[in-house]
Amino acid sequence: MTSNPLNPSDGDDKPKDPLAEMLQNLMGGKGMENIDAAEIARAAGLPDDPNLLAQMFSQVQAMMSAPSEGPVNWQLAHENARRVAATGSDPSVTSQQSREVDEALRLAELWLDQVTGLPATGLIGRAWSRAEWVEATLGTWKRLTEPVANSIANALSSAMTQQMPEEMKSMMGGASSMLQNMGGAIFGMQLGQAIGALSAEVVSSTDIGVPLADLEMALLPSNVAKFGAGLSIPENDIRLFLAVREAAHARLFVQVPWLRGHLLGAIEAYASGIHIDMSRIEELARDLDPGNPEGIQEALSQGVFMPQRTPAQEQALEKLETALALVEGWVDELTAAATENVLPSSAALRETVRRRRATGGPAEHAFASLVGLELRPRRLREAATLWATLKEERGIEGRDAIWHHPDLLPTAEDLDDPKGFSSRRALAEASDTEVDDALQKLLSGGFDTPQPDSSTEGQDATPDGNGNTAEGDGGTGTDDSGEGPAGGKP
Repeated sequence: MTSNPLNPSDGDDKPKDPLAEMLQNLMGGKGMENIDAAEIARAAGLPDDPNLLAQMFSQVQAMMSAPSEGPVNWQLAHENARRVAATGSDPSVTSQQSREVDEALRLAELWLDQVTGLPATGLIGRAWSRAEWVEATLGTWKRLTEPVANSIANALSSAMTQQMPEEMKSMMGGASSMLQNMGGAIFGMQLGQAIGALSAEVVSSTDIGVPLADLEMALLPSNVAKFGAGLSIPENDIRLFLAVREAAHARLFVQVPWLRGHLLGAIEAYASGIHIDMSRIEELARDLDPGNPEGIQEALSQGVFMPQRTPAQEQALEKLETALALVEGWVDELTAAATENVLPSSAALRETVRRRRATGGPAEHAFASLVGLELRPRRLREAATLWATLKEERGIEGRDAIWHHPDLLPTAEDLDDPKGFSSRRALAEASDTEVDDALQKLLSGGFDTPQPDSSTEGQDATPDGNGNTAEGDGGTGTDDSGEGPAGGKP
């Protein structure tokens, strides 16, 4: 019997099981010598620098062999995100860029004061590099993706175990923890790749409509310059327009404290119901070939792990999409109002941002394929129309008062018919008032008061000589002292 218990070939020339060979390469003394690092790099979308790859895969091997705190290797996701963010050019922010961003965000706050009743945040504007954006947002990314990531990692690990020959299962011994970590390592690498790529597309901390960095207001100068390339618009105008959008997002999330939890909670509600199609995972595990790592990458990018949506998830997704649209529509409307008289290019920039948010960039699509969730406000234009209508009908204060409580938020139906929102809300408020009046009457004992006898209804009541009243049929009245019938003793 061979010294390596994971090698089922018993020293002969029979072909080894592909999964066994992969496990042997990862856990045995051969290290990575039988795995083509360049092939894996191409599969994962990583740079093909041999020294960088050797270092990375050495870390991967050590991580998958070591105990893990959970099904997903978040350390690997973090390191891969930083590595991808640094690919190409990610220069450190200069003092001039920091000053320009700070001035733009300060001016944006002044402009917003004229178009909203929500007070300024008092936050200090930041200028971030892509790596700094990764560091500031990774904690929220973990919160958003962990339910999906755990489901995928567990499903992949379970499928691999089920596909493993029985004789190998009995020989796994202490190596079982490595197998459990394998799915988490694969997903961690892919998630880090997606987040790192996204860092090259976002222009601010709230660019995707979700507050990834709590109580922060920041722009990414290198990405702002990339955004403006080819627009034939002065760079300062572009920076100011994007600064107003960022300041509007920050003002909304800071002054409406329940909103951040509402959005993240909607994402978590969707993700908590994730159900992975095990048959597709089992097919992947059965066809896994160590010499063809593109298979795993193709499965991840084409949605092999895409969750099957349940009715409850569809409801959660509709709630999330509506909330994202309301946030983006409000920011879109305020940004247009704040900049229309001070930036000649405001209308063109507004349309550019709208199209960009509606279609999403390559990294955003990659992230959506990975976790089965798109963070795009599909109904941004309808939401902007709704907020504009509310301003016309209720004024600035009345429009912004909608954010006072989540129960006041417009629904998907309201986005279908923005003009009819106020009339529908008036009917709902009238109904609520009737319920409140009835409840108040009940609590005050109003329903305990005896109702007049129907037999006496319509009969005249005439005052007596003392100012008391007596029924027209000669019934008794009561004097002011309450001692008994008028003119007599109890």
